[in-house]
Amino acid sequence: MIVARNIKKYFGNLEVLKGVDIEISPGEIVSIVGPSGAGKSTLLHIIGTLMRPSNNDYMLKINGTDLHKLSDKKLSVFRNKHIGFVFQFHHLLPEFNAMENVAMPAYIAGQKKSTADKRALSLLTMLGLKQRALHRPSELSGGEQQRVAVARALMNRPAIVLADEPSGNLDSQNARHLHELFLKLKDETGQTFLIVTHNKELATMSDRILRMQDGYVLQGELNK
Repeated sequence: MIVARNIKKYFGNLEVLKGVDIEISPGEIVSIVGPSGAGKSTLLHIIGTLMRPSNNDYMLKINGTDLHKLSDKKLSVFRNKHIGFVFQFHHLLPEFNAMENVAMPAYIAGQKKSTADKRALSLLTMLGLKQRALHRPSELSGGEQQRVAVARALMNRPAIVLADEPSGNLDSQNARHLHELFLKLKDETGQTFLIVTHNKELATMSDRILRMQDGYVLQGELNK
């Protein structure tokens, strides 16, 4: 699903990633853990094509597509179609209701509104939010907003969902519900997840843990 080789990133004189290699298989839930400043979120943003590595001698493939060779415009199209994102803060659009927020990636991709809305409602139903579909973000709880964000990430049937501290802004009960949701989606749909987290419970529930320190990925650990 993901093959990354020799990923480096510099910000001025600061070397954040020092040659990272990782592989993620289809249907895996993989957590990246490590201290603040280890490069976890930077790596996730590069894999998600939100930024490029600083070096040219790297390899990054998702679903067999060599992302190194794509222009910024083609990367944007690829990102919308193949990669879903869930962040600590939900980034929902306040002027749109839950169904419209979920359908937004499909709107951007040019899908017919009726088709997009139908899938968005189906996703919200699967996540237990059917009755909240026409509510705006301000009318939803924090846990509900994060589930809407997860539904949005799944909208275009992405190859992988990248999550950056997805439960970092939730209380313990909602965090547990979110973690269980990831496992449910993996079991029922085969969805692949790569998650940056400080939450030990979420990391333990993953199939595999990758530990980062000082810009490197250390030896991974199987949980099962």
